[in-house]
Amino acid sequence: MGIQILLCWLGMTDLKAASGVEEVGMGPVAQAVAATPYKEVVLLNNWEKATAENYIIWLHKQTASVLTIKHIRLSSPTNFGEIYQAASAIISKKIKEHGPNADLVFHLSPGTPAMAAVWILLAKTRFPAELIESSKEHGVRSASVPFDISAEFLPDLLNKPDKAIERMAAGIPLEAPEFDDIIHRSEIMQRIILKARKVAPRSIPVLIEGESGTVKELLARAIHDSSLRKNKPFVAINCGAIPSELVESELFGHEKGAFTGANAARVGHFEAADGGTLFLDEIGELPREMQVKLLRTLQEGEVRRIGATKTRKVDVRIIAATNRNLIEEVAIGNFREDLFYRMAVAVIKLPPLRERAGDIGLLIDSLLERTNEQSKNEPGHKHKKISANAKNILIQHAWPGNVRELQNTLTRAAVWSAGDVLDDKDIREALLPIPSAGKGKELVLNQPLGEGLSLPEIMKTVAVHYLERGLSETHGNKTKMAEILGLPSYQTLTNWLKKYGLE
Repeated sequence: MGIQILLCWLGMTDLKAASGVEEVGMGPVAQAVAATPYKEVVLLNNWEKATAENYIIWLHKQTASVLTIKHIRLSSPTNFGEIYQAASAIISKKIKEHGPNADLVFHLSPGTPAMAAVWILLAKTRFPAELIESSKEHGVRSASVPFDISAEFLPDLLNKPDKAIERMAAGIPLEAPEFDDIIHRSEIMQRIILKARKVAPRSIPVLIEGESGTVKELLARAIHDSSLRKNKPFVAINCGAIPSELVESELFGHEKGAFTGANAARVGHFEAADGGTLFLDEIGELPREMQVKLLRTLQEGEVRRIGATKTRKVDVRIIAATNRNLIEEVAIGNFREDLFYRMAVAVIKLPPLRERAGDIGLLIDSLLERTNEQSKNEPGHKHKKISANAKNILIQHAWPGNVRELQNTLTRAAVWSAGDVLDDKDIREALLPIPSAGKGKELVLNQPLGEGLSLPEIMKTVAVHYLERGLSETHGNKTKMAEILGLPSYQTLTNWLKKYGLE
């Protein structure tokens, strides 16, 4: 059994009960704590502080549970955004405090209908929890909510009118069609798009940092398309994909006969991008000796083809991207400091998908529609939709591969599923295991027999991997965790957790 934590709002009926109004009985909160010995009872309070503290004194007489009161200032007890922000922040702190053993229980009866609705949203999406309700007539019982919702609520935006975002972009046109392909609605991405739009009309270098799959090239193209160079070439190259011996020729070109195999003169990427934008993807992979030549080109604004005696002037705007931390690369000597500061004029850091609150649901809809559109003329194609439960699984996933991984997962699920609707099973089968470091985690199958092979250790590695994922996805809710891991009961799950030291 985990550590049960009850969270609820302090309601008017509870205050009446504490003041001795017989018609209301004990009130919803006292009923709940009298029925179950919770480890902790967390009360969210929007009443006067003194009123709530008097209630706590009264409630202490009804229970031995630890009582915690959180004073929340709401502009209105029906403001969904404020209620959601307050509740989710407190839940996150309690999960961090108690760890994966926390079994959350949300009480729907105290407070306003808006407060009850938010508990349901939270229990069905971000924080799986047991829902309870109580009344004087029927006592305390589990609340059955017989539907699944995918409510990727937008806590960061609910209380911020669109005008606030528009004010941030003072002087910038409201419409930016060049950025329409970057699907987003989170505040963090709105700010990034605003930065990109501000820097786009200028010719200063831009450095885009972010994990693999975070649409760095898409942002670079949008910057180019909204710049004064939009009618000139946009040339994209992956610095990590060019063999080291060919980098100079690829970037700067060569003359006929410059080296064996140079049967004709070749224009390099800098010349090809003249007047436009050169996008240097994975700039951190560029060999150090080429970094010197790139720096000179950026400083002088001219290139020299291999085998040529004269330089050629080029007018190129540089947008570079990397999934490395270039400051750290400079510190360890892998990247030239002078080149870094030459390029790092406008630095834009793209967040990983897991930090883009509110974007994943929107991306799922858009990318699935793109998959449908691309596959519509293929044999056996069925237009796919996605269930709310399946969508929630995607929303709660860590996405180490970010948007690219999400797109590939939806494509796999759409190809493999037999029906028209992608369900929980389709999505779980399509998800790739999250990479993890450590001995025994990289290779599970096909290890050589003998030579120190330990089947119990391999089994432990697999079990711990999935148990840890289950704890993460369900925020420690053991009932839900047993279900998604295919274990027959809550007790069986508890035994597994104890066996592998995760209880």
